[in-house]
Amino acid sequence: MRALIVADLHGNIDAVAALETWIGGQRPFDEIWVLGDLVDYGGAPADVVDWVRRRASLAVRGNHDHAMATNADCRSSPALLPLSVATRCYFRTQLSHDDLDYLERLPLLRDAVVPGGGRAVFVHACPTDPMHAYVPADSPDASWRDSLRAAGAPRFLFVGHTHEQFVRRVDETTIVNPGSLGLPLDGYPVPAFAVFDDGRVTLYRIPYDINRAAARIDRLPIDATVRRRLVHLIREGRPLKNATSVV
Repeated sequence: MRALIVADLHGNIDAVAALETWIGGQRPFDEIWVLGDLVDYGGAPADVVDWVRRRASLAVRGNHDHAMATNADCRSSPALLPLSVATRCYFRTQLSHDDLDYLERLPLLRDAVVPGGGRAVFVHACPTDPMHAYVPADSPDASWRDSLRAAGAPRFLFVGHTHEQFVRRVDETTIVNPGSLGLPLDGYPVPAFAVFDDGRVTLYRIPYDINRAAARIDRLPIDATVRRRLVHLIREGRPLKNATSVV
């Protein structure tokens, strides 16, 4: 089994376009796995939802997908919440009812046997709190153990949400976060993703047209201060100084 793994696309169709170009130069993939947060922050969520609906073999619901579909609180940090709310309020009127229904119907967790990899669990955040738990990459193993027990100790656990790219082993489980394709927040504003190839995971970053992505945001009919802060996120890969990055 050879699969492409992406998470946290956040309406960034220009990052998706760069990924598609990259895919065209690779050996074929059997599947594409999407770990949630298709929308909010970026300038083209409808296009991203369309891409996921056409291309994903498996997808789960993130906190921003749920908020877009239901108008629930996405529970972002105080620094980033106004940015997600502003883009969501505008784009809820632009997404079709069918797209909103698709986001709402995405499962919170998927459990599957993956050829070449054994049993795997797919979730946006973590199995005990699929949409909101924030477990950073450098958390101690103990922070994961309750979730792994709740998930039945799979061979692989695929997660997103933190926008941190990592592979780590906790007991008998390999935990994989591909990083954020659409909104990296590690100070390196380059799309991140991963490839699963018969049990071996490789992490990737690829360049994209960041100017085009920033221009999309700058054209949005939303508050100018919000636009400025969003463009900073896209260009710098981190919030403005003194802002936190729980997304």
